[in-house]
This record gives sequence, structure tokens and C-alpha cells, in this order.
Amino acid sequence: MPDRPIALDEYPIHQVPLSMRHVATGDRNAYDRCIFHVMDHSGRALLIAGLGVYPNTGVIDAYATLRLGDRLHAVRASDALGDDRLALAVGPLTITVEEPLARLRLTCAADPADPDGLAYDLTWTATFPATWEPHHTQYRGDRLLLDGRRFVQAGTCTGTLRAAGQELAVTAGEWTGTRDRSWGVRPIAGEDGGRAAEELRPEGFHWIWCPVRFDDRFVMVIVQEDADGHRTLNEATMVRDGARDTQLGWPHTDIRYRPGTRHPERAVIHLTDPARTPLDLTAEILTSSPLAVGAGYPPASAEDWQHGTWRGRGWTDRRSYDLSDPAAHPLAAYGVTDHAARFTLDGRTGYGIFEHGSFGRHDPSGFTGYDSVAPEAGQ
Repeated sequence: MPDRPIALDEYPIHQVPLSMRHVATGDRNAYDRCIFHVMDHSGRALLIAGLGVYPNTGVIDAYATLRLGDRLHAVRASDALGDDRLALAVGPLTITVEEPLARLRLTCAADPADPDGLAYDLTWTATFPATWEPHHTQYRGDRLLLDGRRFVQAGTCTGTLRAAGQELAVTAGEWTGTRDRSWGVRPIAGEDGGRAAEELRPEGFHWIWCPVRFDDRFVMVIVQEDADGHRTLNEATMVRDGARDTQLGWPHTDIRYRPGTRHPERAVIHLTDPARTPLDLTAEILTSSPLAVGAGYPPASAEDWQHGTWRGRGWTDRRSYDLSDPAAHPLAAYGVTDHAARFTLDGRTGYGIFEHGSFGRHDPSGFTGYDSVAPEAGQ
């Protein structure tokens, strides 16, 4: 079939002399996706949901995971990418932009064959303006591996969540929602191997991504470091309505890990306001969800599901994972984990995500290699 214009080509939104069917790069790793976090303030539940488009591989997919107790309930769906780029729906999972940057609806239709399975109907409402994250680039050797742009935003959620025979009422006063939108070039599973997998494996990688909603402000912290602690990504910003965003200096983090692991239990992020006054953002972990289990982020196994991979037309998968035994999901220890957390800052209490990954050597933390973990009590 000839390459015809699509509906988006009617609008004056083009960035390059191509149809909106295409992106400006031919890199197979081009992507455009989102992630939402919805958490209750008691730590009972953490929902993570997202949708991604991979225009150069012709794939659209989506996922939702709900941690409830020690069970992780997951729904994943994948299909061929069509021409209607405003249709953010794959299988039972849908995102509807009701008002850009202000209100979105997230739904997961129930499975008629499993009425106790994961389903939800939620309205996400912004409480603070969206703010840019720093332009993110990452190299492996001479190759530009990641080149992405993101914005982040905090809000509240209302609606209902159902799983495992339970129905949870999601209310604005007892639940917080954060979200991230990103696009650019980011590795899709299935391409790199050989030298890229062996010689170019990083000696160490340390990551913190931390969006936090307070009643009167939103705080965003990002830190990425190499094995020796060299900072390759750095951001600490406070957002308030009607005010210019405030930079909060060069964040340093002290993390208390669960003995014998790299699983954080508590963290203090040391910030500085423009008057050089120290500010401590303290995180107490409520519940956790590893992104490599159910949500398709690396190093999720190919037998399970990975973002951007072709699973055939109309593919949908539902399953439940037992998170009570970390040994049952060994890859999770080498992937990023999202931790729902209660935060304190300057006498205020807020809620958000302490997203963390630490692999290999990290000199500031005292980790010497991929097998290095926090010492056992008394050591």
C-alpha cells in the first residue's frame, strides 16, 4: 500500500518534512511512551501503568502492574501500530487524554474469564504544572545508546481498582499519582549482543529518580552516576504554582539498605535552596515493585515480556507473581525498582516514588562489584 497521509498531517505540528506517520530518525530504537504511578498513602497498593509506541518496529504496547500485599498482578498487551496515533489503546488497556497536561483517564477492562483479575477506571488530575527533566543521553563506547527527552508531573487520582477479589476506592486525599512522558531513542530488546553485551557492559551504574508531591509543592530529583561516582545526570527542582521553578543544588543521597541486598529501606536526599540553606528530603519506603517483573523493563526475560517486542497481533497476557521470595525473580536485583514512599521535607509530609537501581561497582556506596551488597547486621 502506498504511504498516504494520516489524520495528524492535517494539523500544523510537523517538525520535519515527513508525514506524522514517521519519526525523524531511522533508528529501530525510536520510542515514545509514558508511565504512571498510583499509590495509596498507607503503602497498601502501588499501581504502575504505561503505554509505548515504537514507530520503526511497528509495535504499540501497554502494561499495568498492581502490587497488593506480596502479589503482583499484571496485564500486558501488544499489537501492530496503526495510523491513528491519538488512539492510546492496546487490548484492555487505554489512556485517554481528556485535557492535555491536566486530566487523563486510565482504564483496564476486566477479563470476562477472570472477574477477580486486575481492572481499573481512574482519573488522573494534575496538581502542579508539568516540568522538564534534563535531556538524557548515554553512550556505550562510541555509540549513542540513549537520547531522550522527558517531562514529569504530579497529581491525584480518583476511581476504582479491582484485583484478587478486592475493590479499592481511589480518592484524592488518600492516593497520589505521578507520571512521566518520554520520547527519543532508547534500546529495545533483541538487537544488541556480542561485543555490546560483553565488552561494553558498564562497570557500575547508580540511578535515583524521585518525583514527590506535597500539598503546596512538587519536588523532582534525578541522579545518575558511574562506578566511581562521576555524575552524568543531575537535577533537583521544586515546582510551585505561580512561581518560577527553584533549583535545589547538587543532591547527595544517604541510603540505608536492607542487609544483604541493595534494596533501600530509607533514604535522605540532601538538597540546598538558593540561599544555601540545607534541606533534607527523607524517604521512608512503603512498598516496592521491580520493573523487571511484569512491567517489561530490562532485564525482564524474553520468555516473560519486554517493551517494544513483537508478540503478534492482538496479544494480551495476564498473570500474577509472588514477590515474597526474592530468589524467585533473580533478574529483578539487576533492574530498576520503583518504591512508593512517604517523604518529609522542611516539616511537610508528601508522597511519591523513590525509583532506584544500583548495579556493579559504586564507590560512594561502598559496592565493589555486581555481587556486592549491603553488609549484614553486625558486620
